[in-house]
Amino acid sequence: MEFIDPALLAYCEAHTSPEDALLKKITRETQAKVLMPRMISGHLQGKMLELFTKMMNAESILEIGTYTGYSGICLARGLKHGGKLTTLDINDELEAMVRGFFEESGLANQIDYRLGNARDIIPTLDGPFDLVFIDADKFYYGDYFELVIDKVRPGGIILADNVLWSGKILVEEGQKIDKDTQKILDFNKLVHQDPRVENILLPIRDGVLMARKL
Repeated sequence: MEFIDPALLAYCEAHTSPEDALLKKITRETQAKVLMPRMISGHLQGKMLELFTKMMNAESILEIGTYTGYSGICLARGLKHGGKLTTLDINDELEAMVRGFFEESGLANQIDYRLGNARDIIPTLDGPFDLVFIDADKFYYGDYFELVIDKVRPGGIILADNVLWSGKILVEEGQKIDKDTQKILDFNKLVHQDPRVENILLPIRDGVLMARKL
């Protein structure tokens, strides 16, 4: 589902600080070598993540869902000096590619890249985190939120990607809902009704839900 006219999107990208050679390389190699390349964060969202991180002067970030490392590099670029990004992914087939990109970025010493089930790893992490970016298995978004909320500092931010789910969240009465769509609907409702946060749903790419911990 396109949320903005392609010409307007091109205008937005043309007036956004450009991708550098490494980010362009990650995009090319993801498109050429990896299944479902549309999962990559991309230019607009990547710069948004970097600027959010810089505005928060973030020192500790958790990313759930590394994929090919584009968003992780953008987040790490926004860290304050000495800060750390912990990024989790379950797909070990991409490990060599991702670690290579992290090394090429010059930020590998600030990135703790861990492979495994995020629902098992998150309880072992200390926190507190200034920012959490959720972009992994949509079926477990609610679980991820509940696991991280107590590890986010007051005033910290949780971002969740793909919450408009290609428009599938607009369900007509009597329409059959698949399991993943229902989980996204449940997640959006869960966050919106949680008294521990204030939130906004941004129509950026496939939707980004931002929740600020009170």
